[in-house]
Amino acid sequence: MKKRTLSVTLLSYLLIAMGTIGFVYHFSEFYKQHLFAYDDVWALGVRLLAIVAGVFMLRGKDWARWLAMAWIAFHVVLSSFHSMGEVAMHALFLVVFAVALFRPVANQYFRAKA
Repeated sequence: MKKRTLSVTLLSYLLIAMGTIGFVYHFSEFYKQHLFAYDDVWALGVRLLAIVAGVFMLRGKDWARWLAMAWIAFHVVLSSFHSMGEVAMHALFLVVFAVALFRPVANQYFRAKA
């Protein structure tokens, strides 16, 4: 059994924290509105995906790192509707995620748990 790398641990906790903070924020906005807005439901779902990815990456599930990659790739696409600065920042995060999650030691960690 391989030990979890620091980069996977930090990224997992970051995803859990970002997902939780975003979920609480969007839920409070959702709760304040009297109308049912599908955008808010999607925002809550995306935040939940971050939490799920973080929790299961800590448990060594290989599919969770792919979920984390899909989550950040979705944000790159979503930021393309905003400024180029946002696209560049999210693209940089995508590279950081890829390096952290697909280094040889991370591969060993996820394969050992499979």
